[in-house]
Amino acid sequence: MTKLVKYTTNDFNLASGKSISPLEIAYETYGKLNKDKTNAVLICHALTGDQYACAINPITKKPGWWDILVGKGKPIDTDKYFIICSNVLGGCMGTTGPKSQNLITNEPYGLNFPVITISDMVKSQVLLLDHLEIPKVLTVIGGSMGGMQVLAWMSEYPDRIKSAIPIATAAYHTSQNIAFHEVGRQAVMADPKWHEGKYFEYNTSPEKGLSVARMTAHITYLSEVALQNKFGRNLQDRAKKTFSFDADFQVESYLRYQGVNFVKRFDANSYLFLTRAMDYFDLISENDGVLANAFNDLNASVCVISFTGDWLFPSIESKKIVHALNSKGVDVSFIDIESNKGHDAFLMDEPAMFKTIRGFLEAQYVK
Repeated sequence: MTKLVKYTTNDFNLASGKSISPLEIAYETYGKLNKDKTNAVLICHALTGDQYACAINPITKKPGWWDILVGKGKPIDTDKYFIICSNVLGGCMGTTGPKSQNLITNEPYGLNFPVITISDMVKSQVLLLDHLEIPKVLTVIGGSMGGMQVLAWMSEYPDRIKSAIPIATAAYHTSQNIAFHEVGRQAVMADPKWHEGKYFEYNTSPEKGLSVARMTAHITYLSEVALQNKFGRNLQDRAKKTFSFDADFQVESYLRYQGVNFVKRFDANSYLFLTRAMDYFDLISENDGVLANAFNDLNASVCVISFTGDWLFPSIESKKIVHALNSKGVDVSFIDIESNKGHDAFLMDEPAMFKTIRGFLEAQYVK
C-alpha cells in the first residue's frame, strides 16, 4: 500500500521562485533497510511512471513498470536491497500535483499549480530520505526522465549518494524532444473538454487530446526497426483494406490501444507540467556552458547505460555525460547496449542491462 508523507510546517520553495504548501509525497518501499542503512536504492521513474516499480499496481492491476528488473532474485534484489520509489512532484498518483487540492481556492490546482523542474522533483525526494532517516543511498537509478533526476542527484546532492545509474537519458532536452512534447501539449489543450485546465469543474477530462499526446509520444519510444518487426504493414483483424479511416493497420490499432489505456490512469494537466519540467532540464546552461562543472563535487561511482537504437535519447548524449565525468576524475563505467527496441529498451528484457546493473550494484554493496 502506498505510503504518504505530508509536510505542512514550511512552504516548499521551487526553482521558479514560487512555493507549495502543503507538500505530500506518495511512495512505495520494497525489501528491508539494514541496520547500518547502507542498502537503500532510490528508483526515479520516467514521465508516465509512478511509485509502483514492482509487484502489482493497484490502479492498473498489472505488474509494476519495472517489475522485470526489481524483485526477489532480480538485478535490483528486494531480498538484498531496500528499494524506495516515490511518485514525482507534479505527478498524479498521490504526490502533490495539479489535481491536488489548492488550500487557497479549495479546488484542484489545475493550471494554478506552479511550473516545476527536475531539481524540484529531486528536492522533494531528499525530504523523503530525511523522513526515512536515510543519510545516503547505495545508489540512485532511473531511465529517461528518471535518468534526468539521477543526473540532478549527482550534481546537486552528491553527498547523499554512493553511486548512480543514469539510463537512456541526457544532460539536456534537445529541440527535437521539446518539439515532440509541444505537439503533445497542444493536442491536450486543443481538446474542447480541457476547459483551460479546469476540466474538473465540468466533471470531464480531455481524453481524446491526451490519448493523441500519448500516441505521438509512444512512437518516439520505439525504433523504426522495432515498429517494422512488430507490425510491418499487417492489417488488423481483416483480410483487406476497408477504404475508411478505421484502424486498418495493426500499428494504428496498437497506438489507439496505448492512448485509450493511458487516459485511464494519467491526469492531463500532470502531463503538461511533467513534460515542461523535462524541457527545462539543462545541466549545461546551468553550469556556465560546461557540463563537467555539474559534477565538481561528485565523489561516487557511476554507471551510464544507453541503447544503440534509442533515437529519442541517443547514445551520443550518454557519451557526453561520460566524457564530462571523466574530466572530473569520477569513477565512471559506460555500456552502450546493442538493441533495436528504441528508447523503451530500458523497460524491456535486455539481458546486458540486467547483468550490468546486477554487477554494478553488487560491487557497490561490498565496498
